[in-house]
Amino acid sequence: MYKAVLPAMLVAGATSAALMPAAAHAAGGLHFASDVFIERFQPAPGGRTARILERADQLRPGDRVIFVVNWSGRKEGGFTVTNPLPRAIAFAGATDETQEVSVDGGRTWGALEDLTVLGSNGRPRPAHAEDVTHLRWRIPTPQALAGTGQMTWRGVVR
Repeated sequence: MYKAVLPAMLVAGATSAALMPAAAHAAGGLHFASDVFIERFQPAPGGRTARILERADQLRPGDRVIFVVNWSGRKEGGFTVTNPLPRAIAFAGATDETQEVSVDGGRTWGALEDLTVLGSNGRPRPAHAEDVTHLRWRIPTPQALAGTGQMTWRGVVR
């Protein structure tokens, strides 16, 4: 069992200081507030399935989690948010197609389907979701000037 801990974030274009998103922090006029939810499914009336989101206090292996990062504040020129994944969490997808991932500790970035890693045989293979080490969002100027936004991603507790 793991205590729900949010990963640290780095914000480029605002400051280069690490942020702990568990509470709102200021970075060059930007404020971040984050939360972790456990996603569960249960039978619902009419043979349907209900999706239940519960705030995560304790995480267990196999739990499906959703990380939500809300930001507010205006920033000229846009900004970039980089989020290292906790080792206990395997990446399971994002809701934003513009999100970039890294499978090498943040040295290279791209869409998961475009990245490769070395397989156990020493040869390159296509990267998989469990290979993701970092996530990155580039917030363009129009959105940064709008003053608010949200970034979300899914994971599975290892």
